[in-house]
Amino acid sequence: MKYVLAVDQGTTSTRAILFDENLRLVATSQDEFAQHFPRSGWVEHAPDDLWASSAGTCRSVIERAGVAPQDIVSIGITNQRETTIVWDKATGQPIYNAIVWQDRRTADYCEELRKAGHGEMFADRTGLLVDPYFSATKLKWILDHVEGSRARAARGELLFGTVDTYLIWKLTGGKVHATDATNAARTMLYDIRKGRWSSTICALFDIPMQMLPEVKDSASDFGRSRADLFGREIPICGVAGDQQAATLGQACFEPGMLKATYGTGCFALLNTGGTPVRSKNRLLTTIAYQLNGTPTYALEGSIFIAGAVVQWLRDGLRIIHEASETQPLAEKADPSQNVVLVPAFTGLGAPYWNPECRGAVFGLTRNSGPNELAKAALESVAYQTRDLLDAMTSDMGPAAQASVLRVDGGMSASDWAMQFLADIINGPVDRPQILETTALGVAWLAGMQVGAMPGQDEFARLWALDREFTPQMAQAVRDEKYSAWRRAVESTLAF
Repeated sequence: MKYVLAVDQGTTSTRAILFDENLRLVATSQDEFAQHFPRSGWVEHAPDDLWASSAGTCRSVIERAGVAPQDIVSIGITNQRETTIVWDKATGQPIYNAIVWQDRRTADYCEELRKAGHGEMFADRTGLLVDPYFSATKLKWILDHVEGSRARAARGELLFGTVDTYLIWKLTGGKVHATDATNAARTMLYDIRKGRWSSTICALFDIPMQMLPEVKDSASDFGRSRADLFGREIPICGVAGDQQAATLGQACFEPGMLKATYGTGCFALLNTGGTPVRSKNRLLTTIAYQLNGTPTYALEGSIFIAGAVVQWLRDGLRIIHEASETQPLAEKADPSQNVVLVPAFTGLGAPYWNPECRGAVFGLTRNSGPNELAKAALESVAYQTRDLLDAMTSDMGPAAQASVLRVDGGMSASDWAMQFLADIINGPVDRPQILETTALGVAWLAGMQVGAMPGQDEFARLWALDREFTPQMAQAVRDEKYSAWRRAVESTLAF
């Protein structure tokens, strides 16, 4: 039996998952790491934590599965996107903490770029909106604020990478400085139509292009891991940003296919085929995956707070101890109350893109309590998803409207939340048997590249349904609830 090792490096934890050649999950290992919040709106990780948790979980899962190193034929890496690291080319030592995708420290600078009229150029070349979310302004901030770094970068002494690039560098002992097209497309430095780093944008930010990694296909040769790490050198053959990897894991290979992943945030991707579609509704145009030198594009909508709203119930309000307690509370909520929570804790993502607004709760009464807040928290994720799907339908037309929504991620395990989602979007919601679609997607890339896993068509046929949720809510109730949500969002933005 041959095995593929998938590294899923996320925002709050790293997981290593071992799949066999039949795409069966054999073993998993997970390690949480610290979040650092130096100031309000700033979010950082220690790069050493990202590396240590990745190497540690890989060793742990191999030991747990009892698999010999020679039976692991490939490694795939999927990662939190946009998070930015700069390190010394000679020593591998980071010059600053990793600035996380959630970080908002460059909001003022992004506003300056928009006022200067650069928004159209960024949208046309990168498919992205000018926002602190993406890597480019984080990289500029590091070069502006770490003493001597600009001169060192100009001399070729520093390297930039998103988390995948940093892990590849560490795994290969500094031999490979590379990324894949899906991660490059999230930096706000990459021309997604021409398939290369934009010299114009790099000049605008004063970023030396020699800092940037080589961009490869999502299934490609990314070097080999050091022999001392796992008992032998193992080829690294698959890389994709986490949301693109989930798109692959959900087998969304045809234009019009749609998936939503519910992790810390929620990310919905709609396959648009070989043509990048320019959104009229502030969605992002991005690369879904790139195989054999050919990119497949997607429209993406990003919700900043999905599973994180449940973490807030646990860590902020302390009304639950475990995420699984949310559903029983929601089921006991008073149906006569209409409490609406807008979880704009770090601003609102698509289609609003307002980084400055903050969260709000509407409709509270003397009888409102943990049950009603838990229900409102779960409902907020469905409402935000509908916002995205309505915007995609507007951009793509009937192709998006007719699509089934495939879901994954932690919150998709909640039958209550998924049923409410189907009710609010008034369409079917399909949950697969394998919820680890992010790891599965990148494992498939890595396994396919070395001939250990099936090709694209066969992989799509192997996708298996766990449960389909269909709408049960009356149209009048649906309209009333969604209308209340829209009023709540407008009020939150106004405040």
